[in-house]
Amino acid sequence: MPVSSSQPYHSVAFNPHPGKGELTLLFSGQEQTKPQHIVGPQVLDYHLIHYVVSGRGTFRCMGKEYQLTRGSSFFIFPGELVGYSSDESEPWSYRWLGFKGPRADEYLNVMGISQHKPVAVTRNDRKMRALFHQLEQTLHQRQPHCDMQAQGYLRLILAQYAQDLVANTAPHGEASGIQQQVEQAIRWLTFQYHQPISIEQMAQSLGYHRTHLSKMFKQHTGLSPMSFLLKIRMERAKLLLHEPLTIEQVASSVGFTDPLYFSKQFRKWYGRSPSEYRQDHTANPYDCSQ
Repeated sequence: MPVSSSQPYHSVAFNPHPGKGELTLLFSGQEQTKPQHIVGPQVLDYHLIHYVVSGRGTFRCMGKEYQLTRGSSFFIFPGELVGYSSDESEPWSYRWLGFKGPRADEYLNVMGISQHKPVAVTRNDRKMRALFHQLEQTLHQRQPHCDMQAQGYLRLILAQYAQDLVANTAPHGEASGIQQQVEQAIRWLTFQYHQPISIEQMAQSLGYHRTHLSKMFKQHTGLSPMSFLLKIRMERAKLLLHEPLTIEQVASSVGFTDPLYFSKQFRKWYGRSPSEYRQDHTANPYDCSQ
C-alpha cells in the first residue's frame, strides 16, 4: 500500500528471526505523519535511523535542533534523550529502521555519525528509498531466511550512507587532511568520554604525535582536546540530570570517579551545582540552554 502525501499512514515490519551477530536488524517501517506529529522526548536502547522521504520536521538531540527535509536522515543512539516533530504545513513522511549490535557504534563512527553529528544528507534519494522499501518488504514476508536478506539490505543502506558522506567531505589538500585528523579525534572523544582518558591515550590510539594533534585540534575547534572533552562530559551530564539518576551515577556515567570533583566542574561550567540545575529544569526536558 503506497504512502499518501496527504493521508496519515503507518506501517512497520519486525524481524521474526533476528540473529545475534555484530549487527542485528530489529524492524523497519514507514509513516506519513500528521501535522505537528510529536515523538518523545524518549530514550531508546537500540539504534534508530529515519530517512525523510518528503515534508519537513525537527529533530532534537543533545540540546540541539535540526531542521530536516527530503533526503535528510537522523540517527538516534541508545541512551540519548531525543524527540522529533513534523512541520505544521508540510508534515514529513519518513522510512525508518531499528538495529543493535556490539559493532553498531563502530560502523557509525567510521561514517562520521555520532551523537554530536546525528544527521546526514543523501545524494542518491531514489536508491536510498528503494533500499528501505526492499528491506521492509523482506521483513513482511516473514520467511525463515528473511533475517539474512534483511541484514544484507541493512549493510547496503549503511554503505550508501558511508558513500554519500565520504563524497560530501572528500579531502582537498593538506587543510582537509588536518580537518580529517581533528574530526577523527572528535569522534574518538565522543565515544570515549565516559572513560578516564588522557591526550596521550588518544594520540597513541589515533597514531598521531601528541603535540601536533593538540595544536591542530585547538586551531580548528578553539579548545584544547581536554577542554573539548570536558565540554562533551558537561553537555552529557546536563541531559542525564533529567533522568532518575543520582548525582554519583551521573558523575560516573560521564567519566568522573569523584562526584565532588564532578560537582565542582559542573558549577564552574554552568554556574550552579548539579542538584540546583536539576531543580531548575525538571519541568522541561529540552531546556538545556542554560
